Amino acid sequence: MTRFEGKVALITGGRSGIGRAIAMRLAAEGARVFTAQRGADNDETLGDAVTYLHHDVTSEADWAGVVGGIVEEHGRIDILVNNAGIFEPKPIADTTLDDWNRTILINQTGVFLGLREAGLKMRDHGSGSIINISSIAGLGGASMAHAYAASKWAVRGMTKSAALEFAADGVRVNSVHPGIIDTDMFKEFGGNTERIIAAIPMGRVASAQEVGTLVLFLASDEASYCTGQEFVVDGGFKA
Repeated sequence: MTRFEGKVALITGGRSGIGRAIAMRLAAEGARVFTAQRGADNDETLGDAVTYLHHDVTSEADWAGVVGGIVEEHGRIDILVNNAGIFEPKPIADTTLDDWNRTILINQTGVFLGLREAGLKMRDHGSGSIINISSIAGLGGASMAHAYAASKWAVRGMTKSAALEFAADGVRVNSVHPGIIDTDMFKEFGGNTERIIAAIPMGRVASAQEVGTLVLFLASDEASYCTGQEFVVDGGFKA
């Protein structure tokens, strides 16, 4: 399939988990893909169609450099997936201000900077799709993950605001809210797996590829009339 032939995509946090699945799927369907992440070497297993860029999502200068460099080289940026994020669960009594600020800076401010830098380039070009990876914690709550839930609620609101601002310029902005996904993050913090799976009506956790399939739909022209919306991938999860 080549439905993304000629398209240029940037994915933050694209070396593992959901981001990696999205990068590989976009590349397989013809996109020129850039993945951006801090503190790791290039991953040759992603293939020639994927280029790794060192990028701190909390850095205004890094965002301007990465987006500007892509546009200078390719003349456009068609797809941005704001995927990078952290999850550091703690009871509220143990959550320090530094803990709070670190999560908000990466999960929320990083998304804002991406929306601004890529969104303005897309607006100038007259088209584009931005997909912000939130969480089901951005639709409800998350016990012992107060900063994380706050950041993911913020991403939901920022998505709707940006969608309103960019709609007339042909730029769509949507949020994706994964539930329990089989990633390294789940393996590290999943806890009682049997209890978690018992709360999922479909009886299993999702693969990163299943989230990637939804993101590809939103990135494509098939979703041309979808903007400012929340798309949930949770197997019917009930907290």
